[in-house]
Amino acid sequence: MTYLISLLALAALFALGTATPVNMGVLAFAAAFTIGPLLSDMPLDDVVGSFPANIFVVIVGITLLFGIARTNGTVDLIVTGLLRLVRGRRWAIVWLMFVLGAVLMALGAVLAVGMLAPIAMPIARKHKIDPLLMGMMISHGVLGAAFSPINLYGAFINGWLDDAGLHADSLALFLIPLGLNFLIALVLFLLRGRHLLHEDTTEEAEEVGEEVGEDADSGPAAASSGSGPVAGADAAGGVPTGGGAGTGVASLVTGAAVPVREAGAAGEKPGLTPIRALTLVGLVGLLLSAAFYDLDVGISSMCIAAVLLVVAPRRHKEAINNITWSAVLLVCGMLTYMNVLEANGTLKYLGDAAADLGSPYLTAFVLCLAVAAISAIGSSIGTLGIVLPLAAPILAQGDLGVTALVAALAFCTVVVDVSPFSSNGVMVLVNAQVDDRDAFQRRLLRYCAAIVGVAPVLATAFVLVTAVL
Repeated sequence: MTYLISLLALAALFALGTATPVNMGVLAFAAAFTIGPLLSDMPLDDVVGSFPANIFVVIVGITLLFGIARTNGTVDLIVTGLLRLVRGRRWAIVWLMFVLGAVLMALGAVLAVGMLAPIAMPIARKHKIDPLLMGMMISHGVLGAAFSPINLYGAFINGWLDDAGLHADSLALFLIPLGLNFLIALVLFLLRGRHLLHEDTTEEAEEVGEEVGEDADSGPAAASSGSGPVAGADAAGGVPTGGGAGTGVASLVTGAAVPVREAGAAGEKPGLTPIRALTLVGLVGLLLSAAFYDLDVGISSMCIAAVLLVVAPRRHKEAINNITWSAVLLVCGMLTYMNVLEANGTLKYLGDAAADLGSPYLTAFVLCLAVAAISAIGSSIGTLGIVLPLAAPILAQGDLGVTALVAALAFCTVVVDVSPFSSNGVMVLVNAQVDDRDAFQRRLLRYCAAIVGVAPVLATAFVLVTAVL
């Protein structure tokens, strides 16, 4: 009975968090504080003690640091500098957006699609590039790099693995989803964009730079609902604040415009200023410290952010607003509730049931398909918080490689954020320069449905190949 009630509560909070504007994390906290003491014989102090403090520090530290980078114009400097390199070559613009999205996300920019879509979609219209191709190339670049060790998602998975006592290669967890997304992007380009290689036009780099500057600072072209904190979705690419699909669609109707950069960035000196140089050093230092010295990402990012705040307190006073508090609440609430389910045996029960399917590869496919379908309309990081504990018994058996299976689950969870019901898909949709937005939304939905079907097959095939090799 305890298992049944725990699972019904999990299904209910997920359904309510997806269909209503209520943050799923609040519901999860309420479920933990109710089911823990009443059904699981857990003292209330133990429930409170299961709060994931390390994950809290990671999310706050990373989003604060990149909020500082946005506020002082470092992100704009990176974007405009790289766009000037392509000189109007249409195929290069498309692939640059993929690379730029991956770079920004790898450095911790969970708002990368929101930053690039207002710039890229008008450029796609001017250069006669398929808007679906442009939008999805941005999305796959961003989503592919979601598991960088210094990104919200990557830090979350690595932190969970450490807490669970499981060892995985953090660099492989980053590169595998990136490689699979690159493969999808390559197929998409060959299907919808290969003509760009033969019908190329060349323009001066300065003209492209001017386009970027105009689009980034203009009103509706700069962004619309979903930029910054998306209506119905927080900054962490595809992490709904609780509104899920309903709120995402509602945001399309309002069409409210917000600037890409913080208001304080207006009127700045162009180019590389001392504070931007220091910020770049901090971002590179964070990446290197995580990759080569295994320093805690949350603590490192918090310390770097503190230095930047002290150096220029007035300049960065608005950066605190960039912390994705809705994501903090969602992740910490879900993990607290999942810790309760672990304590009362529910997760072990489900994990054993999944393992009893007979074939570990069938189990992997079922899990990948389930997370892809759920994450397409719900919270990516919330789905990760559910599926990773469920996969723990399978991982412990050793039939499948920890790195391969976790990477496959991670890939299937985030790649479906191309959905127009996620913050990434919403940003592509509302910034698309198309004559019929409803028709473009249907194209996005069909593409998302295809990804939901293809991603689990691709991920399971990867797990199988790695096991054979």
